[in-house]
Amino acid sequence: MIADIAVIGGSGLYSLIEGEGAPHDLDTPYGTPSDPIVVGKVAGRTVAFLPRHGTDHRYPPHKIPYRANLWALRELGVRQILAPCAVGGLRPDHGPGTFVLPDQVVDRTTSRVGTFFDEGAHHTSFGDPYCPAGRRAVLDSAEVDIVDGGTMVVIEGPRFSTRAESQWYAAQGASIINMTGMPEAILARELGLCYTSIALVTDHDAGVVAGEAVTMEEVFRVFAENTERMKSLVLRTVAALPPEHSCA
Repeated sequence: MIADIAVIGGSGLYSLIEGEGAPHDLDTPYGTPSDPIVVGKVAGRTVAFLPRHGTDHRYPPHKIPYRANLWALRELGVRQILAPCAVGGLRPDHGPGTFVLPDQVVDRTTSRVGTFFDEGAHHTSFGDPYCPAGRRAVLDSAEVDIVDGGTMVVIEGPRFSTRAESQWYAAQGASIINMTGMPEAILARELGLCYTSIALVTDHDAGVVAGEAVTMEEVFRVFAENTERMKSLVLRTVAALPPEHSCA
């Protein structure tokens, strides 16, 4: 085992481990990961960091090599994953800068391979998609206000939603919207990895506030303004993650 904890950085979070981090180039049966995986010490724990889109953000959400990313982390020995991500808010009270710790996900993607089981009958339990121990560690570590619970709907991208789509998702009970949360979460589950999503709201989605529409520039601006808050939360959570794995 090289690292037992991984952080998969989303839009705007392209580095985490400073100083003595060592890059690892891996190949997998599913190709190469988004970037070399940097391994180093964080709060006394050995952590692997992988930028989901690559350090130069070269992979759009529907082209991210999700299977290669998760397989490579598993090969390094990872058993727990923290997955920060940028999301849109589907509720008026989930405005830019809000942290949300989702407990459910709705998958609306269409073109991505969402399993490692390409043959045979393998059906994975996924009723509760996020690790309860990881979620508890985030809540116990938070020095910022964080919304505990909510449904994240994951869309195909790379386009943003229409106003009608946003309103429909909100009417169905979703509170945040994202383009990368699936199949990442189910691939982690198939490999037996604990997975915890930490969402930062960067915008109100198109149908939430009259006259507003999402722009890429606004998403990156808000995430940049909150990068240090996200890093601090992630680093504190790494220190709080239980060393022994007891969840189902």
